[in-house]
Amino acid sequence: MIIRAAIPYTATCASASDSAYIFTFAYTYTTCRLTCRSLGPATRKAAFQPRIHIIWPAPHHAVASLRLRVPHPHLRTSSLSSSMTHPPNRSTTPSPCRPPTNAQNTIAIENWVGEWKSQIKRMRREVKLSKVKSDRKRSLQSSAKVVAFAISTNLIMFTAKLYAAISSGSASMYSEALHSFADVLNECILMIGIWRSLKAPDPSHPYGFAMERYAWALISGMGIFFLGGGVSMYHGISGLVSHHVIGDPTAAWLALAGSMLFEGITLTYALSHIRREARAAGVSTTEYIHRGADPTTVQVFIEDCTAITGVALAGTCLSLAKYLDMPWIDSAGSISIAVLLGSAAIFLIRRNIAALVETSMHPARQREIVQVLEKDPVVASVHDVKSTTLGPEWVRFKAEILINGEQVARRMYDRNPNLCKREFQELKRVSSEKELKNWMILSGGKVVSALGWEVDRLENNIKKKVPEARHIDLEVL
Repeated sequence: MIIRAAIPYTATCASASDSAYIFTFAYTYTTCRLTCRSLGPATRKAAFQPRIHIIWPAPHHAVASLRLRVPHPHLRTSSLSSSMTHPPNRSTTPSPCRPPTNAQNTIAIENWVGEWKSQIKRMRREVKLSKVKSDRKRSLQSSAKVVAFAISTNLIMFTAKLYAAISSGSASMYSEALHSFADVLNECILMIGIWRSLKAPDPSHPYGFAMERYAWALISGMGIFFLGGGVSMYHGISGLVSHHVIGDPTAAWLALAGSMLFEGITLTYALSHIRREARAAGVSTTEYIHRGADPTTVQVFIEDCTAITGVALAGTCLSLAKYLDMPWIDSAGSISIAVLLGSAAIFLIRRNIAALVETSMHPARQREIVQVLEKDPVVASVHDVKSTTLGPEWVRFKAEILINGEQVARRMYDRNPNLCKREFQELKRVSSEKELKNWMILSGGKVVSALGWEVDRLENNIKKKVPEARHIDLEVL
């Protein structure tokens, strides 16, 4: 990938032929150079606005590869004047292997080129992650729809169950009404978690706010445990201690039948979303429920499963208590619902705590990344593999890799067919041991740049295979 941009300034200079030169900036991942072309006669005064100090020699006069010196923000710009030295006679042109004479300028250009490489890499990463971000946004929107649908149905069921509990005097119906009310509050908390996770990263939170979904889901699980399970347990024990009379259960049965219908619809909606996400993650539905990336939909699914089971318990215990004239069975049903809610809450609490403790990514997905590295010809071996889940669809991967240096050099020359010829021509100009050393140093720098290019390529291959691997750290041994 080469990005070319013409600098919107021209520079004229005094030379033997009184020629003007226009400079074109060309950037690649391994080189940063200026090329110079003669434009014909021009004035002698220089007017080169970007304070760029250009040091010759150049192997040719008309088309020359120049060493670029750009002031770094931490350096004084006054020390780097906008000037270009007089191009020397070709007969006295030194070897292109001659090292730079200004160490401070050398540091400045290295920092400048490094900053450009970082910016280009960041832009390429943003382009490649645009699809991932779009998919994540659609997933969040789908999760929000599931939660919003569950809030509306539970609100309707809470109203119906509360009326049925008051008219029938059933402890089980009171527990179910409290269960629906707790679900409404907890799903509102889940919606807050979805909204908070959409915030963009900032300097204080460079990895974003995706983990807040687990934190708010944990709060929701605590609400199920204390509000749903605790109050239902208290109401059931109170019914056992103080005998109560069960009234007409018709309204309660109608409310339970409607609750079963609505909860079943919500359960089917949540389950279809979970299955779709499980297929995308390459895991089974059961495994996704235990370790999946989306805590909100899984929590709605667990709540619906608990609600359907609770409705069945409440209907059975209410019917037995009415027709056997044993009110304690109804209170026992309330206690059973409390135990059911407490068990579901403990499962959700443990699941979200495990996610907040930064667990590793799914082993199958981690093996896929390792296989991508091991199959690449540049990688000799892979060691010390670690991964961390930073949030839903957000993973950090780290590994140590042993690089095959011969393959790196071979691929570098394969990508640049003319590079070998150019280096051969430069090597023929070497006439001393010092110049040979400088040529070897420059060649070594090219290999190091090629190594950086290969590491970038490996990271891109990993992200294509496992899109949730947002942050990849490959340490070269």
